[in-house]
Formats: sequence, C-alpha cells, structure tokens
Amino acid sequence: MEYSTFGRHVAVDTWGVDFDLLNNAEWLQAQMVEAAEVCGATVLSVQSKQFEPQGATVLVLLSESHLSIHTYPEKGFAALDCYTCGETVDPQLAIEHMLSVLKPEVTHAKKLVRGMGELQVESPVLKQAQLVK
Repeated sequence: MEYSTFGRHVAVDTWGVDFDLLNNAEWLQAQMVEAAEVCGATVLSVQSKQFEPQGATVLVLLSESHLSIHTYPEKGFAALDCYTCGETVDPQLAIEHMLSVLKPEVTHAKKLVRGMGELQVESPVLKQAQLVK
C-alpha cells in the first residue's frame, strides 16, 4: 500500500476565552478527544498537564498525526493546532469543534497544505459548530 504525503495543518490562536475553561486540563482533554472523534480521526493516546499556578497542555496523538492545545488562562489565550495526513480526516472540523466549546471572542487562523512540495498557506474560514446535545 502506498501512502500519500498530503496533509493539512490548521493552527489557531484564540483570545477572550473563559479562565476556568482554559485552566481545566481534564475538561480540555475530554473536549479534545471529542474533537478528534468529530473529524473522524483515530485517537492513539492522550497526554495532559495541568500547570501551577494556571495553564494546561493537552496532546492527542492520532493515527493521522496530532491535535494539541496550550493555554494561558490569565490572558484568556489558547493556541490550538491539528495536523492530519491524507485526505480522509479534516483537521478543520476538530478545530471548529474546539471553537464551539471554548467560544473565543477573537480567533486568528492559518492552514498549511503540506506534503505536496512548497508549503501552501491559506486563511481558513472557521465556524463555531453548533453542538447538538
């Protein structure tokens, strides 16, 4: 079987996110796993760290690559990124899921198209998916 080197990497800086959401590694971990599932990725492992006095990092290792978040609750800031290889998993769906639960006031995003030669940089149109519960 031959694998494609094609991949998409979506990176987003979010501002104006609630302190308590950003300072809860356990909650963030659950949301990140759900985001991976929403985009159709296969979760291999999850690692999270709650920092003192505040902040969290969650790394989700995917069969298709990774999903991560690094938070600075005192600034209302989170750095999110999702990179997936191949064409079957869309990293933007995972990012949009995270935006729907974090509800940032401001987002800045870029998407890299990788593995096709020269890196292509795009500005994705992100939406906050509506959660149905």
